[in-house]
Amino acid sequence: MDKDFKSGFVAIIGRPNVGKSTLLNQILGQKIVITTDKAQTTRKRIKGILTTEEGQIVFVDTPGIHRPLNKLGDYLLEEAKFAVPDADLILFMVDGSEPAGRGDRWIAENILNSEAPILIILNKMDLVKNPLKVEENLLTYKLLFEKNIQTLKISAKTGRNKDNLVENIMKRLPEGEMLYPEDIVTEETMRSIAQETVREKILINTMDEIPHSVAVLVEKYEEKDTIDRIYATIYCEQTSQKGMLIGKGGSMLKRIGMDARQELERIVEKKVYLELNVKVEKDWRKKNKSLKAFGYENIQ
Repeated sequence: MDKDFKSGFVAIIGRPNVGKSTLLNQILGQKIVITTDKAQTTRKRIKGILTTEEGQIVFVDTPGIHRPLNKLGDYLLEEAKFAVPDADLILFMVDGSEPAGRGDRWIAENILNSEAPILIILNKMDLVKNPLKVEENLLTYKLLFEKNIQTLKISAKTGRNKDNLVENIMKRLPEGEMLYPEDIVTEETMRSIAQETVREKILINTMDEIPHSVAVLVEKYEEKDTIDRIYATIYCEQTSQKGMLIGKGGSMLKRIGMDARQELERIVEKKVYLELNVKVEKDWRKKNKSLKAFGYENIQ
């Protein structure tokens, strides 16, 4: 291996909905993290691994940071915090189409007070037509820090400036051995990917009161040469939500199942049989036992 080979961990930190997961999928050239326009889409730290001739970048995508309202919120905040101390570089991702807000200031003061170098990534440049406005917004983010922080403008949605970003990250990483085999893109298991895919389709297809109150658990995953059989349960907090998730004559559950199955077939490149059930687990977001059962347990 080249003695100048670089490797390291890069944490992506920011408020909900600034495009962290979209950026990671764009850089990797494939979808490993679910994305929707709803806050709290990402609930766990997810590693995405980019390997080139120059080096290997292990990206750590994190949940959007906001003030916790329940035990699930506490878990999401801890997931983001855990990614910071081990990072060789932090990408502080912000919405460049608007100036810094209270949420950005809180992150700068409470999360990004580590020794790791920081790069401010101004996303959503495809939404801004006035260059002067961009510079005004940029200044508000730079002023959140006492030291001078370098910045980069991108569009995660279109991929604009993606290669320049990867180049900048590589420059800042230490020399080191490959951390993962070069053909590995993520640590996520197919069981975990199936759960997240079903949850994504729920977020996209249902109304605002449903998304944050659902958890998905794959009870059984059978892998065969020609077909994968997946049996999953969707948990919600109220009986009324269960009715909405099932829909009239089962129509909503069928739509969620069909969308998820088609996406999973693209991922595994074979047939998928997906069976979904809906159960009520009252106030699960406030209960440690339920959070643990659904895999929301902070592990450093």
